[in-house]
Amino acid sequence: MPRIYLDHNATTPLVSPALDRFCSVARDVWGNASSVHHFGQQAKAVLDGARASVAALLGAEPSEIVFTGGGTEADNAAVRGAMEALEPAGRRHLIISSIEHEAVLQTAKALARRGIRVTHLPVGERGVVEPDALAAALTDDTALVSVMHANNEIGTLQPIAALAALAKSRGALFHADAVQTAGKLPVDVAALGVDLLSISAHKFGGAKGAGALWIRRGVRLVPFMTGGRQERTRRAGTENVPALAAMGAAADHARQTMAETAPRVSALRDRLEQGILARVPHTAVNGSGPRVPNTTNISVDRVESESLLIALDLEGIAVSSGSACSSGTLEPSHVLKAMGFPHARTLNSLRFSLGASNTEAEIDHVVSVMPALVTKLRGLASRA
Repeated sequence: MPRIYLDHNATTPLVSPALDRFCSVARDVWGNASSVHHFGQQAKAVLDGARASVAALLGAEPSEIVFTGGGTEADNAAVRGAMEALEPAGRRHLIISSIEHEAVLQTAKALARRGIRVTHLPVGERGVVEPDALAAALTDDTALVSVMHANNEIGTLQPIAALAALAKSRGALFHADAVQTAGKLPVDVAALGVDLLSISAHKFGGAKGAGALWIRRGVRLVPFMTGGRQERTRRAGTENVPALAAMGAAADHARQTMAETAPRVSALRDRLEQGILARVPHTAVNGSGPRVPNTTNISVDRVESESLLIALDLEGIAVSSGSACSSGTLEPSHVLKAMGFPHARTLNSLRFSLGASNTEAEIDHVVSVMPALVTKLRGLASRA
């Protein structure tokens, strides 16, 4: 049975250039990049090349890129590092959106337990943070505002430039989690006006275990991990050279193909969305306004998302009921809950996230099997 993968927000397959680069570096460049001999300098040169490629993806300078073990580590480095750096100046207030990824939400909870004041910005049914909400929340002791560039569950893009300008007007730093936008849409740190920005390689065709934090020149962070002097003393630990080399190759590939891939994937997403809404009664899209081109989140009334997810998987179709980092929980989506939806709707929504490899034929197949699956599950629910 051919399988259809529509869960690219959870992870993506390695693009060919990234896989080739990973294999060649793992085989031929095995030195420690901190060593001064030939083998170490060979590895350092590979990291320097990857750093330049990642910087180019973000419109940044290579010296501003700190490699990490992934998006979660980059978020922790930004949020914990900024709060600790500004705490001695009396700035002990953190502002985040109510729909952030768990990497930011759980970090904020940990900081709150040690006395940091945390404000959660609301969102409405559109799933977007309004600048007025941030303006009302900012105070003179606000150290950092952290709002994701695009939501991982519903795909909505946040008005980062406007929000960052507001934070800057009150002397606060601004961090954006761009894990779901880097490689899908142009991300320019200067245009966004942010101070810190996190990305993850495996979300745009790179290897797992590799990420990066962009730090605007002049911004000081306290490293949340202690150890060696790697990454200019900003992130301790021996770098994962093969994975980071693959990240650089994936970044180059994304820059070269994004202009062609994004509109094609967006058209496929719209085809899927419109087909389901037309052929399956009592369905609705969650979130409105600008979105990343590959993502739609659809509520299917009177069908639990986990039941439909399993039914689709048995048909060879892989989708998600939300963030992969929250899978296996029985809790409703915190994103849909924050949007003010009824409890049932927070439990009956599926995320479809497409990628460059998907085709019209795959999308049409998904649309064709959905009506019968939903009808069957609704019938079972009505008899329960």
